[in-house]
Amino acid sequence: EPISWQDFEQVELRAGTITRVEDFPEAHKPAYKIWADFGDFGVMKCSAQLTKLYRKEDLLGRQIMGVINFPPKQIGTFMSEFLVTGFVLEGGKVVLSEPERTVPNGTKLA
Repeated sequence: EPISWQDFEQVELRAGTITRVEDFPEAHKPAYKIWADFGDFGVMKCSAQLTKLYRKEDLLGRQIMGVINFPPKQIGTFMSEFLVTGFVLEGGKVVLSEPERTVPNGTKLA
């Protein structure tokens, strides 16, 4: 169903750089705990099911796109504060969405 431009503008889809990655063995589905620096919005954390295509060391320092204005969500023992975005393929594989060039952390996708 179509949305308005105003609806899209409400989504805070911003660039961030991954600064920390940990295993999340308590998660029901294989996932990592990820912390990302969103510039003026601070460092936020999330649970991300990226284990099928990415190793922890592959993610560190990588710039990603995240939705930072969803309400926090409790996932097991961890509070997820943003949604990392990606393309879901067959078998639950997720390919990260990333800026084509480095942009300042916190830059909004328009």
